[in-house]
Amino acid sequence: MGYGKTGDTLLQKTYDTFDFEGVYRDVLGTPEKGGIWIIYGKEKHGKTQHALKLAEMLSKHVKVNYASGEEGLSYTFSESYERAQLDPKNKRLKFYDAPSIEEIDEGLGKRNSAKAVFIDNETYYRDELKYGVVRELHKKYKSKKLFIYICHEERGEPDGATSKLIRKLANVVMRVEGLNCFVSGRCPGGIITINEEKAEVYHGKLTE
Repeated sequence: MGYGKTGDTLLQKTYDTFDFEGVYRDVLGTPEKGGIWIIYGKEKHGKTQHALKLAEMLSKHVKVNYASGEEGLSYTFSESYERAQLDPKNKRLKFYDAPSIEEIDEGLGKRNSAKAVFIDNETYYRDELKYGVVRELHKKYKSKKLFIYICHEERGEPDGATSKLIRKLANVVMRVEGLNCFVSGRCPGGIITINEEKAEVYHGKLTE
């Protein structure tokens, strides 16, 4: 088990945390620059758009890799990129066309590699993430790398055993519905609106 720590020693330990601003600070607080986050929701409710906006925001603090597995770097993905209105000159955010988990892992092991990686999505990478791979990556990088997994939803929950495990391990849980992202977990929590006009139409209909 190694050596235990007293409360005084624990409180003296320093942590590498994000210093967000605005709504991200209000909802996410100052989370550690490592661990696991999850984004999940139904098809065509804004998961990719939210993930892209989040990726650009994170790139202001660390280098970010975005592994687009399901769509690859296709026309539909480029459309999502345009809708998210990202900065095309941003050199700290890089996109990869369906790399394997092994390739992602290898890239993260290189000097000056990205500190955050988006896995889009769990369904595409399901076979590669089975048999404890999610836990292995989490254990290998601990607080050094942040993994953000994007997952499909089934009956209000992440779809499949691997997605459910990711949610259990996640420090930040983001559920996307109707262009709103509902944030919970080990953070203040709240709502991040992805598209205000469309979100008002969708959620307004739900309350009528």
